[in-house]
Amino acid sequence: MSVTLQRLDSASFANYREGLIALLLDAVGHGASLGFLADLDERGAAEYFAQVQAGVADGSMLPWVAQEQGRVLGSVQLSLCQKPNGLNRAEIQKLLVLSTARRHGIARLLMQAVELEAVSRKRGLLYLDTEAGSDAEHLYRHLGYQCIGGLPDYACGPDGTYRANAIYYKTLARPSP
Repeated sequence: MSVTLQRLDSASFANYREGLIALLLDAVGHGASLGFLADLDERGAAEYFAQVQAGVADGSMLPWVAQEQGRVLGSVQLSLCQKPNGLNRAEIQKLLVLSTARRHGIARLLMQAVELEAVSRKRGLLYLDTEAGSDAEHLYRHLGYQCIGGLPDYACGPDGTYRANAIYYKTLARPSP
């Protein structure tokens, strides 16, 4: 696989919209707990990505895509805290890899890109949540993220069954006073 990464900006976002929609529909269709139910359709996914694009425009959201020959294989988002007392932190959201492209290191590449960007923006504390017991937990632990617990029945998956989450963080750098 010859995968390339690109951080999307307002100008490039539209070029990847359809691929991002297909990626989200694939993930939800394969049972990923991402805040959507099984009835998610293209319209609902497009509405979600319109919100992401608004975050890109206002500077609060930084999305990446992993692609091969123009086909979106994965994505991740870095949500930058905008509160004056939280400018040292950012949340990793929606790490997705197309079901047919998993186990090729794409998620790891996306996470490395997120971490490099976070450091360059002086965001030394990254955090995320994922479904407890999911394959993603192995990846996050392998990348040095620490699990600090979770909540039972936190959110329902696409099938409507409530599931526990697991909350992870990683300190990249301490904030300067």
